Amino acid sequence: MDTQVQDLLKKAYFAFNSRDIATALSTFHPDVQWPKAFEGGYVSGHDAIRSYWTRQWSEINPIVEPTGFKERPDGTIEVTIHQLVKDLQDAPLFDGIVKHVYTVQDNLLRRMDIELE
Repeated sequence: MDTQVQDLLKKAYFAFNSRDIATALSTFHPDVQWPKAFEGGYVSGHDAIRSYWTRQWSEINPIVEPTGFKERPDGTIEVTIHQLVKDLQDAPLFDGIVKHVYTVQDNLLRRMDIELE
């Protein structure tokens, strides 16, 4: 896998976990499609993702740590994630492994899908 793409993904995860929306969005294509993990469906574009994350973080505290990266035969990038989601009182809601599958376009993250283990 291209180290530039892996570095881009690491930057995005670090920014997300740091709640640095501007830096995270700098890794996204302008027409990015992002899953609403706990609600279903997708949001599209930077403004919609900013609103979604701001609302999400007012309700839950997710931390996503990448543990593996691999390129799939179709060219998408699979990232194995240890995901810990807590409520705002620090009680765990989810602690497990998921896969994030990315489509990359113009060296930016264009779409993310979630696959449960």
